[in-house]
Amino acid sequence: MWSLRASVLAVGVAVLAGWSCGGSSPSTNPSPNPGGNVLTINIVGQRGAQSFSPNPATAGGQLVVFRNNDTVEHRVRLNDNSVDWGVIQPGQISQPFRMPNEGTNYHCDLHPTMIGAVNPEAGGTPPPCQGVYCTP
Repeated sequence: MWSLRASVLAVGVAVLAGWSCGGSSPSTNPSPNPGGNVLTINIVGQRGAQSFSPNPATAGGQLVVFRNNDTVEHRVRLNDNSVDWGVIQPGQISQPFRMPNEGTNYHCDLHPTMIGAVNPEAGGTPPPCQGVYCTP
């Protein structure tokens, strides 16, 4: 009887701990392959427009995930702040998100010079590093 109570208490504490750490950002998962119809954009380091690969990505209307292949955490957000993937630890993959059909730009909140673009038309280019997404 005692071990059953202890087990129930342990599960309850674990659930409450998870709730207290929650937020409105999508969570991240360890690095399993996200699957067939999902475009993976790799985070490869802090190199301006070369921080993400592919960049620009052709993914209008497609599910997209970010895989952190860097050695430090990153926080990817659309420039219009409509989607925030939250902190993505090294080796983790973000939750999938269906990109809008029109082109959109994104950046890393923790490293503002890291910029990227998703454009449904091949040959698009990431936005120039300027304004709030760049450091002087």
